[in-house]
Amino acid sequence: MRKKEKNFGAHHAGDSGWRHQAQKVKTSSLVIAVILTMSFSLIELFGGIWANSLALIGDAGHMITDSASLFFALMANYVARRGVDHDHSFGHGRVEVLAAFINGLVLLGLVGWIFWEAYQRLDAPPRVQGGGVMVIAMIGMCINLLVAWSLSRDKDNINTRAALLHVLGDLLGSVAAIIAGAVIWMGGPAIVDPILSVFVGLLLLHATYEILTEASRVLMDGVPRGVDFEEVGQTLEKLPGVQCVHDLHIWTMSPGHGAMQCHVMIESPQCWPKTLDAIRRTMKRKYDLTHVTVQPEWEFAGNEEDCAVCRMDYPGEVPPIELKIS
Repeated sequence: MRKKEKNFGAHHAGDSGWRHQAQKVKTSSLVIAVILTMSFSLIELFGGIWANSLALIGDAGHMITDSASLFFALMANYVARRGVDHDHSFGHGRVEVLAAFINGLVLLGLVGWIFWEAYQRLDAPPRVQGGGVMVIAMIGMCINLLVAWSLSRDKDNINTRAALLHVLGDLLGSVAAIIAGAVIWMGGPAIVDPILSVFVGLLLLHATYEILTEASRVLMDGVPRGVDFEEVGQTLEKLPGVQCVHDLHIWTMSPGHGAMQCHVMIESPQCWPKTLDAIRRTMKRKYDLTHVTVQPEWEFAGNEEDCAVCRMDYPGEVPPIELKIS
């Protein structure tokens, strides 16, 4: 059994076709991003505590959650690339989605804390070290620019693109902290710090909403974003040789991999190979559905004596068929 499990799918080594292996990302890009964001977010956090700036603490929280998201994406990608095994026939691609969902919940808690602290500081804004806030936030902005450049080198992976968007959101948070520090440093009111921290919190809330909705869509087997369920059914029924469609299901197997399965009533079994090819090509071209499974159905018009299964005493007892995979 051990040997059999070890060689599971060995004849397709390196092929992600039926093994459902996740797309490999550029590890160097994610590693650099994780190291830079995590190290500086800790510096920014302690700097925010020292300067008593909620805007800076909020920006540090944004960077910490982003670095955690990048780290989870990196680790999850290693797991997802294992492909299928005897217990997971769909592979491990949803590990990435589960990690993103957990990260979204953490983000939601952080947003709640920032809003609560900002509310408490509006009545009696504490003294803030404006110059320190401005300098630390400017360094953070430079770090975010460097991380964005590193991630932009790998635009093919969906998780890397999502991480890039989060880093760009961090840039806005750093700009808000710079503005808060500059206003206070020039003698402006300290209330600008909690006000701009609310702006940072809203950025975090938007990122949290995007993460949770997209992760929930995948975990709940929702229709992929940008795909119209009704339109897919109508497109299938317009294809030559297809009479009607039923039991249509469309979902996301893992990020970037849409799937579809259905039953179709066809005019003739002789034309089924061409009909199936047309279905697969159309689903890929119009909706980017890469995993398409179709069950053909048709009315048997011949005589019972012409059918080998009909001549059996027990039609349900079909002899086993050996499938040879070349």
